[in-house]
Amino acid sequence: MKQKKSNFVFEPIKDAWANADTPTKLSFFVMGASNIARKQIVKGLLFLCSEFGFLIFMLSAGFAYLSELFQKTLGQPQHKELSASGIPITIPGDNSMIILLRSVAILFLIGLFFIVWRANVKSAYKVQQLQEKGKSIPTIFDDIKDLFDSQLHKTLMLLPVLGITVFNLIPIVFMIFIAFTNYDATHQPPAKVFSWVGFSNFFALLNPSGKFGSTFLNILLWTFIWAIFATFLNYIFGMILAILINRKGTKYKKFWRTMFVISIAVPQFVSLLLVRIMFSEYGPINSMLRDMFDVTAPFWTNPTWARVTIIIVNLWVGMPYTMLITTGILQNIPSDLYESARVDGANAATIFWKITLPYMLFVTTPKLITDFVGNLNNFNVIYFLTAGEPVSSDYFQAAGKTDLLVTWLYKLTVDKSDYCYAAVIGIAVFVISATLSLIVYRNTGSYKNEEGFQ
Repeated sequence: MKQKKSNFVFEPIKDAWANADTPTKLSFFVMGASNIARKQIVKGLLFLCSEFGFLIFMLSAGFAYLSELFQKTLGQPQHKELSASGIPITIPGDNSMIILLRSVAILFLIGLFFIVWRANVKSAYKVQQLQEKGKSIPTIFDDIKDLFDSQLHKTLMLLPVLGITVFNLIPIVFMIFIAFTNYDATHQPPAKVFSWVGFSNFFALLNPSGKFGSTFLNILLWTFIWAIFATFLNYIFGMILAILINRKGTKYKKFWRTMFVISIAVPQFVSLLLVRIMFSEYGPINSMLRDMFDVTAPFWTNPTWARVTIIIVNLWVGMPYTMLITTGILQNIPSDLYESARVDGANAATIFWKITLPYMLFVTTPKLITDFVGNLNNFNVIYFLTAGEPVSSDYFQAAGKTDLLVTWLYKLTVDKSDYCYAAVIGIAVFVISATLSLIVYRNTGSYKNEEGFQ
């Protein structure tokens, strides 16, 4: 019979309530009551003070701030009023962005309080159990000592978790809320406030007949094409290069590896900007084509040539990384496999398809997935080479034919101030990347057979 999984968050609370005595049940409402009743005075007072502080803040300002989140418009717009002397004066509007950010921070504060309250319940029930078993109850000094011994992992994880919450989770939740507003160039606080629009931005994104929706679908298609070519061409050619250098007949192996590694030492943006100048309309390559063949080929103004050039340049930039990784893997493939295959009469092609490639894929599949997701969001190559150009009048808000979703998102925020549309695109990119990564990884040999390659 399949055992039912317990709820990690609420199961301890349920167990504590079911078996609690009076002080422990009181701790559900007055935090720290059980600890204080059982001589853990300092710990109990800390729980009690955190509860009082939270309630005082929420009653004095927190609930009022949070209620602004549920209004149709986030704040009052700028307007004029008559003064006592009858002179019209301008009343500044509220800053909708600050209101929203403040509300999101309060939601996280409520979540933090729940974590502290849950810790209080667990602590209350734990000291009750210790007392019932006749064991000594730890003092505050014992608890501090545990934080640097048996509970060291909690101490070490405190600052990283805090940093992730403040600099990652809060901005992500803030962005998600922005996607449900009309925060764009015409609704810029504090002169104007923005309001909730529900799922209208998402409907616009998925509407292929609208300009925003059609632009999204075209750029999404090019983003996938780019990510597939950029990932697998780098992988295939990098692996071939490693095999050629690593084979027994190749001389000066260290020299060839060094030559390709040097390209990694040069900052990527320097290489990309140099290539952009070389392929510009009046750059040396186009000038040479005009002089030698009387052909004008402005690579960055022709969508097809621009896309092809980007893929080729990215191959030159990214191939050395794959070469280094696959070189290490090739050198660790058991030689017995190759010798057995040769004894059985396998030729070089058979050995590659039956031994080398399966082994490489088994080891590097997680890297392929991360590279694919990274290329879906590869801002540097596109922005430094073409900046998304050539721009198309058929596209929404100056999007270009070589724009990826991430570079278009950048333009929508920095250049056009259409934050609501950019937030919707950001959510779409996250959903696509996360879904593809999970589905592909869970169906790979690296996940299903973690013990080793056979």
